[in-house]
Amino acid sequence: MNDAESSKTERNERDSRFCSMPKEALEELAVSAIHEHRRLLAADEAVYEEWTRASGDPSVSSDVLANLQDEYVARQKKSEAQQEELSQIIDALGYIPDVPLDDAN
Repeated sequence: MNDAESSKTERNERDSRFCSMPKEALEELAVSAIHEHRRLLAADEAVYEEWTRASGDPSVSSDVLANLQDEYVARQKKSEAQQEELSQIIDALGYIPDVPLDDAN
């Protein structure tokens, strides 16, 4: 099996897992995933801002800049995977539930 077939099989297994869930459970899962997505975005933005600030500061070492860049890239990959799962949950649910902003936002 090639990578494309393997990826398609994994995606179908995940999709069927969500499709078999009751709507109430899916909505609860979607709301939780939306909150997690918002939390990840805020944390990613904080790391990006720190990386940008540090990039303009000549006293910051190249090692620190590289670490900030690596952390940002790793966070982006995690956010991408979480967003893919959120998309699958919403697809299975059939709509985007209303989710009020957190008090912290």
